[in-house]
Amino acid sequence: MLLNKALCQGRQVQASLVSGRPSVSDGVRAARVAPVAMPSSSSPMASAVTAPAPATIRAGRRAAVVVRAAAASRPWKTKDCRLVLEDGSVWWGTSFGAKGTTTGEVVFNTSLSGYQEIMTDPSYKGQFVAFTCPHIGNVGINDEDMESEKVHLGAIIVRDLSISVSNYRSSTSLDAYCKKQNVIGIADIDTRALTKALRDTGCLVGVISTDATKTDAELVAAAKSWTIVGKDLLSVVSCKEPYEWRQGTQPEWEFAPAVKAQGAHSQLHVVAYDFGIKYNILRRLASFGCRITVVPATYPASEVMKMNPDGVFFSNGPGDPSAAPYAVDNAKAILGKKPVFGICMGHQILGQAFGGKTFKLKFGHHGGNHPIRAPDGRIEVSAQNHNFAVDPKTLPAGVEVSHINLNDGTCAGMVWHDKKAMTIQYHPEASPGPHDADVCFEQFVEWMRAEKAHATA
Repeated sequence: MLLNKALCQGRQVQASLVSGRPSVSDGVRAARVAPVAMPSSSSPMASAVTAPAPATIRAGRRAAVVVRAAAASRPWKTKDCRLVLEDGSVWWGTSFGAKGTTTGEVVFNTSLSGYQEIMTDPSYKGQFVAFTCPHIGNVGINDEDMESEKVHLGAIIVRDLSISVSNYRSSTSLDAYCKKQNVIGIADIDTRALTKALRDTGCLVGVISTDATKTDAELVAAAKSWTIVGKDLLSVVSCKEPYEWRQGTQPEWEFAPAVKAQGAHSQLHVVAYDFGIKYNILRRLASFGCRITVVPATYPASEVMKMNPDGVFFSNGPGDPSAAPYAVDNAKAILGKKPVFGICMGHQILGQAFGGKTFKLKFGHHGGNHPIRAPDGRIEVSAQNHNFAVDPKTLPAGVEVSHINLNDGTCAGMVWHDKKAMTIQYHPEASPGPHDADVCFEQFVEWMRAEKAHATA
């Protein structure tokens, strides 16, 4: 009995370490010699003496070793990373992924799923994404859900990084993927407080650093010296040479009745300007019967017209739309000659080509739950990711604001029938997000087929 009690004391020391509260005195108590009943030579049950118990001593020694190891290295990770904002605030967290120092505009995203798709969306180039969903990393990373060939955002900010991965499609963890992609992550941040600060103040430039030698003042100065306004990032994330795309949505993931029911139509040829195009945009166009030629952001309109496409698509992309005048000039040269469709950055480029102007939103639209009023009065829940918007008051006569963001009343879509142009400010391809707006691809395809039939009549 007494021997068992001594062994239990050793186990209690180890349990105290697991709880995160090790004590050297626990090891001392466990190392003490415990009384053990010993029979006398005259009477086996008459008396007891105190003698050292070897098993007890060994258990105590092991516990003491564990205590000393815990004192040297804590079983939990300390906060070793800082997010420093241009307003001077400092947010301490724990690092994961890559090490180093990086600068970007901090935005929050309200999506409840799809962190992998968000990370590989080229539209986030130059930005840090703070996820309002508190638990990130639980489904790991898989090879099928990439929206581009690599991560484009500068860093990710999370409340809780999952310590385990549980998904049958996963091939690696978020931490390992960030290391491979050289992307800094910071966890244990109060993302609710950070989101409220960004909502009230507006987007802020931040610096994330694991370098303890840098002072807070140095990092604040670095944040204040950087801005995304006026930066042309389209040519940075765009492809360098034209390429063909024919792969549609995999049958097991297809959801659109129009795609499943479409007959034997001849393929339509679409030239897509790559301002940072997402793979799922290409998949949706292909699923609706399009053969796509993707061209770089700076590709001349004259070369596009030589291909004689049935329609021209202007993709999503990062940065300031007013910093890419070459894209606006190309759009102007194509307007009225071929049906055109613009998404996100493409919407803003076409808005400028129409004659309108863009402006920067306070904190942008980033998430998968933004309500939109469509032309027929239908309400779409949309996926969005943009920091700029088209000012409808600057648009010329003939341009109809077709879609309205119901959160703040901003322009979410335009149609110019005379110029055969339609635009959407948000992401009808989702990934991640709802499929309410997928109908936009169907409308663009119908428009191209009608124009093609009219031209051959």
